[in-house]
Amino acid sequence: MLVAYRRVSSIEQCLDRQLDGVNGVERVFEEKIGGSVRDRPALKEMISFVRDGDTVLVHSLDRLGRDLRDLLNIVEELNRKRVTVEFVSERLRFGTGDDDPMARLQLHCLAAFAQWERAISKRRQIEGIAVAKAKNPEKYRGRPAKIDVGRVKSMHLAGVGATEIAKKMGIGRASVYRVLNEPA
Repeated sequence: MLVAYRRVSSIEQCLDRQLDGVNGVERVFEEKIGGSVRDRPALKEMISFVRDGDTVLVHSLDRLGRDLRDLLNIVEELNRKRVTVEFVSERLRFGTGDDDPMARLQLHCLAAFAQWERAISKRRQIEGIAVAKAKNPEKYRGRPAKIDVGRVKSMHLAGVGATEIAKKMGIGRASVYRVLNEPA
């Protein structure tokens, strides 16, 4: 069976470009969750779903693993189940019968470079924020809040509990408590 795993980091992003034009996929597992998150439900479901002889298609290395170790562990776990993993963008394939030392080297190198690139990008972002805050602290306020404070408070006044508010609004319970505990 040909199975696909697609992931983007946020709800606003679109999954369409990943594996666009690939034919024959019988089952797709997809999620909109940051790659740094360890507990990814669709990934877990996909790993438990696939069987001996299946092939998992992934758009690129960074869509599957959080970092080099995580990526290698996932590929190895799937290979132990006799499942082939194919990265479309990098044109790499890893399966029980595909033990190509050069492909393994490429996997390690590309994953290490991707991890390095993410670290450098994060550092630049932090530096840029620090410069923006230093230049104009009143103007720089960071990302705008995505929580509808009025709705949280009105639901709470209507007797809805914090856990239910969090579920209905798609936010964390801690965020609900933070809003409710803010001084008026």
